[in-house]
Amino acid sequence: MTEQPNATIRAGIGGWTYKPWRGTFYPDALAQKNELAYAAEKLATIEVNGTYYRTQQPATFARWAEAVPDGFAFSLKAPRYVVNRKRLDEAGEGIARFVNSGLSALGDRLGPILWQLPPTKTFQAEEFAAFLDLLPATVDGLALRHAVELRHDSFACADAVNLCREARVAIVYADSDDYPAIADPTADFVYARLQRGDNAIETGYSAAALAAWATRLSSWARGDLPKDLAYVGQGHVQSAGKDGQSRDVFAYFIREGKVRAPQAAMALQQRVAG
Repeated sequence: MTEQPNATIRAGIGGWTYKPWRGTFYPDALAQKNELAYAAEKLATIEVNGTYYRTQQPATFARWAEAVPDGFAFSLKAPRYVVNRKRLDEAGEGIARFVNSGLSALGDRLGPILWQLPPTKTFQAEEFAAFLDLLPATVDGLALRHAVELRHDSFACADAVNLCREARVAIVYADSDDYPAIADPTADFVYARLQRGDNAIETGYSAAALAAWATRLSSWARGDLPKDLAYVGQGHVQSAGKDGQSRDVFAYFIREGKVRAPQAAMALQQRVAG
């Protein structure tokens, strides 16, 4: 975790259970039950994939919270039964079931909730607006932050960006060959998923790529808009390169180069701190 004026930058990974990390990240002798605590000592955040596949219990969330230090944050991937449906505007019951499944047991360790739409889901303005309206602002008195990963090219438009900005829901920036890259900030935080890693590189990304991402993350945190990324929204101040709002930043190394994802996250965290 790196503090900047009025903002925090966290770099992390997806999940903490991955067999190839044994011996490359986790010590060989480390008990599996201690992997989360070990990862949380080295990293500032983890994106939990398990919540996408099955409902967790409040006791599980509480146990996760106890295993990590102050300042650590979990982002939770929302369940597939919510996002993989024909009509997003009919997802209210599923959203409520997930949000009320015990998330509040994480307390101040709860970071953003990630709503990852399938690549086949196209932008339909009324349906998408209704879905955003269904996302609750709080649960058990705990404020919630929401991020949507829009993986169909039809979402790369001003209307989608403006709807997210009105709802104060962040659009995930995808550093990927497969999905649209939308850098417009639409909430009080930024969520980036970095998917171009290389297992052959000790730090996952090259030194030059890590330096570039450290510059972008720091820009977002202080309220600047990185000038080398693509913006699609209208009426924003990207031409000025600054919108004046400092933002917390969450950046995750996932997919390609996963074996080196922990090293990439630690290297990026060191760069934004330095």
